[in-house]
Amino acid sequence: MGDTTDIKKGAVIRHNNQLYVINTFQFVNPGKGQAFFKCKLKSIGGDKGMELTYKSGETIDSVEVQSQNVQFLYKTGSVYSFMNQDTYETIEVSEDVIAEDGKYLKEGLDVVASMHDGQIVAINLPKKINYKVVTAPPAVKGDSSSGNVTKEIILDNGLIVYAPIFIKEGEEILVNTETGEYGGRVV
Repeated sequence: MGDTTDIKKGAVIRHNNQLYVINTFQFVNPGKGQAFFKCKLKSIGGDKGMELTYKSGETIDSVEVQSQNVQFLYKTGSVYSFMNQDTYETIEVSEDVIAEDGKYLKEGLDVVASMHDGQIVAINLPKKINYKVVTAPPAVKGDSSSGNVTKEIILDNGLIVYAPIFIKEGEEILVNTETGEYGGRVV
């Protein structure tokens, strides 16, 4: 047993005798009334998800998970392959477990996996990841007159983000994995 201080992305909880992974959560402090957590959960071993709300300080049935450093190797169809960095064994994970985080993965990226019963139930990405720009349209004279102007660029893993107009092909940039936004140049 635990309480709402145990709520974080990748945590495993038991609800109605079913195991769920917390995909996203939001802490809400309304100013009037008690603060609460809004959580989006994904069933382990199933495809159903649900949303739950917990009042701050409420007891939850948290389940023990182990953190393991893994490296992303490749994706084949709907299966992601990771290498356990301690044992060098390959761990395969279905696409529905990785969910939205899959768009940020690139070959050789080190992530922390949440493991339960020897299987990956969630991954925790670094807050910022650097990528190489493969496609960036040139800036057009006069574009900058209207203030904060961005353009759509394509990165080496296929991810599309909006970046300032001065970013060129071949440059390396940072992308914030929590927001999906441009996070600066790599120096």
